[in-house]
Parts: sequence; structure tokens; C-alpha cells
Amino acid sequence: MSLTIRPHVVAMWPDRMGPHHIVGAMRVAIVTESFPPDVNGVAHSVEQIARHLVTRGHEPLVVAPEPSLATQATAGRFPFPVVRVPSVPLLGYRGFRLGVTNSHLAAVFKAHRTDLVHLASPFVLGARGVAAAQALNLPTVSVFQTDVAGYCTPYKTEVAKRAVWWWLRRIHNATDRTLAPSTAAATSLYAHGIRRVWLWRRGVDTDRFDPRHRSTPLRQALAPDGEAIVGYVGRLAVEKQVELLAETARLPGVRLVIVGDGPAAATVRRALPDALFLGQRRGTQLGRIYASLDVFAHTGAYETFGQSIQEAMASGVPVVAPAAGGPIDLVAHDETGYLVPPGNGEAIARAVQELTASPERRYEFGATARRRVARQTWQAVGDELIDHYIAVRHGRGAGTSLAIPAASPIR
Repeated sequence: MSLTIRPHVVAMWPDRMGPHHIVGAMRVAIVTESFPPDVNGVAHSVEQIARHLVTRGHEPLVVAPEPSLATQATAGRFPFPVVRVPSVPLLGYRGFRLGVTNSHLAAVFKAHRTDLVHLASPFVLGARGVAAAQALNLPTVSVFQTDVAGYCTPYKTEVAKRAVWWWLRRIHNATDRTLAPSTAAATSLYAHGIRRVWLWRRGVDTDRFDPRHRSTPLRQALAPDGEAIVGYVGRLAVEKQVELLAETARLPGVRLVIVGDGPAAATVRRALPDALFLGQRRGTQLGRIYASLDVFAHTGAYETFGQSIQEAMASGVPVVAPAAGGPIDLVAHDETGYLVPPGNGEAIARAVQELTASPERRYEFGATARRRVARQTWQAVGDELIDHYIAVRHGRGAGTSLAIPAASPIR
């Protein structure tokens, strides 16, 4: 297997304005489309960042959609204020709710005495946040995290895809700085007319996701006949293409384990009748599952980053993923796993088979993967985000464009 590398000028690195701890406390309002008890990358990263801001002496406020009545009891408690706004379930995906408030967010920002507005994956509620920030002349940082336009592709809605990009341009170009999680995402943003794009990657909990959590009793429960355990962790939705693991599930000596839930759960179960479905798992239990895998298989070709890939790597597990989007930055081909052509279930199965046949290669790839993400902690990326805040508040400064390599699909 080989990769073709081609350079793109895609983004800018943050200004290094000196140690973040010498800056006075900032009041940051984070307007997010999703927040716990939701289980997804946006909700998780917002919680992590808000907690980090508190530890650094700043004063975050989170504005998020109201959870459903069924999940309110699991929303949790946080060391920062959370303002919930009215919400409605997303059509076809009742587990996700859209914030549709008519309330004046500017009043919320005034009461908080907000210094800067952070827009997490802005689309519906985020658009209102942009308008409110503009009305108060507040600096803004937007984070591109969900490829809503890309998700339109598997649903065969090209008209909707064009409309989504028009809407995203309006939102992001109204902010002072857009943060993209990967070179592929940054390239896509530029190609669709979004400017002032900077790279800001995601963090990972390197204590929760650690090879030391590998559990022999758990492995015996998941694969009582001693099979190699191949896992997928994530939402079960059309755009995730989890059914591509059908050929992997049929490999001799392989036990496929699926962790997660979502609107396509019934379809995925029918496509993978031999797989073991564990539903949603969190916390230390999820950490043990990751570390107890032999191979992690990722299927979706529309990821702006790929947080589950990074969690698997932190757990010392080699990864098989499509050579598209965020995984290109995360998976070093033939060093921490394999990048395969997007949408190709046969290629995924071949790569998995190669890894399951070689314990030595699995160990080598997994150890390298762990080393590569060991410094990508939430504390480290949280401090990078604070640097972005500082730069935007102090002159909304420019940076230096970099030519960053992005890999094309495998030939």
C-alpha cells in the first residue's frame, strides 16, 4: 500500500502571544449545538474545553439546547453555568435536538459580561449566537466540527448540500476566526469560500484511554473462543457507513464488536448479524473496551477529525480507516495502522486481516500510535484555544500561512 502526498496552503497556526496564564480572566460564552447528556464529539469537546477554562481561571458560560425530558436526569452537573434554550428533535434523528430559541442571546451575553463568543459547530443556535455577538461588537471564534454538507452526500441531497455550504459561509465568514480540526477540513472550508481558517485539533484523555486498561476478563467475555477483537465506536447513522464492516465480520477468527447507537441502529444490526452490539458505553468502561481491542476499524468518509480514532490510538490500538477527511492527519499509514480507499468494505477487511494475522505488527503499530497522541491532551489543546482567544481579542491578528501535506486516496 502507498499514499500520494500533495501540498495545500490550507490554514494558519495560532499566534504565540506568550504564556496564556499571564492574561487576565476572560468571560467566554460558548454557544453550542450539542451538549451533555448528548453523546457526540461536539458535546464532549465543549464540556472538556469549558472545564479547562475554569481550571485556567477563566469564566465560561455554555448556551445549549434543552435536552429531552427522557434524558434531563442524566445531564450532569458542571463547574460553570449552563443556559438551556428551547429545542425540538431533529427530523429522523430524535436523539439529537436543535436549539430554536426566540430569546435574545445578546441579553444572556450582557448578563454574563461576555468578552468573547465561542461558536461550537454553529448551524442553527450558532447562527443566533453570531448575530448576538455582532450586535454587541464582541469578538468571535467559530469551530468547524461537523461536516453537515458532507453528510448530505449519502442521503443523495445535492441541492441541500449547496444550501448548507451557503449557510455555513454566512456564519463562519461573520466570525473573526474559524478553527478547523484537520488539514482536509481546512482545505474544504477554503474551497467553499470560508476565510480566516486556522488549525486547531482535538484533545484526548490519555488517562482514560490507555493501554494499561486492557482487560483479560473483558476479552474473554467478548470473544470466548479467543478470536481477535475488532471494534467500532461511534454513532450508528447512514453517513458513518458502518455496514462496510460486513466483510470484516465474516473473517475467520475475528469477533466484531460495535459500540454506539443512533438512527441507523436497526439497519446496521441487519447488515452485521454476526457482530456483538454493546450499545453506548462511557467513562472507564469505554476505556477498557478500547484497550481490549486488537484492531480499531473506522468506516465513515465524512469525518472532520475522528475522535474515536484518536481514543483508539491513545489506547495503544492500531487503526484501519478511510483515506479521507480527518483520519488522514491521524493515521500514519503503515506506522500506526492502514488507510484504505473510502467506501471499500473489502479493503477494510484485507487490512484487518493483515493486522490480526500479525500480533507483532499490531503491537508495534499500537505502541507507535500511543506515542504519537500522548501529548495531545485536552490541557494542551485547551491552552492552544486560549491562544486563539487572545489573538482575536488583541487585534484579531493575522498569522502565517503554511503549506501542509494532505494525502490523497490510496492508488
